[in-house]
Amino acid sequence: MSDSSLPKAVVIYSGGMDSYTILNKAKAEGYDLYALTFDYGQKHDKEIKFASDACEELGIKHKIIDITAINQLLQSSSLTSDIEIPEGHYESANMKSTVVPNRNMILLSLAIGYAVDIGANKVFYGAHSGDHAIYPDCRPDFVHAMNKVAKLANYEPVDIVTPYLNSDKTEILADGLKMGLDYGKSWTCYNGREKACGKCGSCVERLEAFELNKATDPLSYEV
Repeated sequence: MSDSSLPKAVVIYSGGMDSYTILNKAKAEGYDLYALTFDYGQKHDKEIKFASDACEELGIKHKIIDITAINQLLQSSSLTSDIEIPEGHYESANMKSTVVPNRNMILLSLAIGYAVDIGANKVFYGAHSGDHAIYPDCRPDFVHAMNKVAKLANYEPVDIVTPYLNSDKTEILADGLKMGLDYGKSWTCYNGREKACGKCGSCVERLEAFELNKATDPLSYEV
């Protein structure tokens, strides 16, 4: 049930570690949350299942939006095509194959439209500094420019909120651990097998964050 006494906000929620932290952070800050998860034709839907389960447990309104039709336009990414997903750290040049062209501009545009439609004036989005090296649409310049556009595109201005824009995944995890979050309820791996692979860039960065926080990742890994 929606609480009309609370300000509404939309969260772009992938089901991954960063967006799971933001979802809980926004909830703790007292927003009436509307989570959006996008199926854009990624290689597996395991992250989407994790997103659905987390929202149900937290009592957050959740929509899974099928935009898989755009996949035919975005075949240059290893996340949306037959290109093999690379292994290694995000700072490696080979990880650029995981860039989905214009993805965040597309997702933000849809989320902003939804926010206007339901009378929300904020869209939470999980850009962070660990992504700056290879993802142009997670960098501060993009976020600030998109925020300006969001205030011009409709009669009702919408703020794009990026709590971790200048934080890396280690700092995000530290914040989530302080909140007592169970990261076994998030899925980060680019592969959708029973266990996380432990080798893709997303897994490597996640495991590194847990190690630096002297914490144990509750997910099971193949390696």
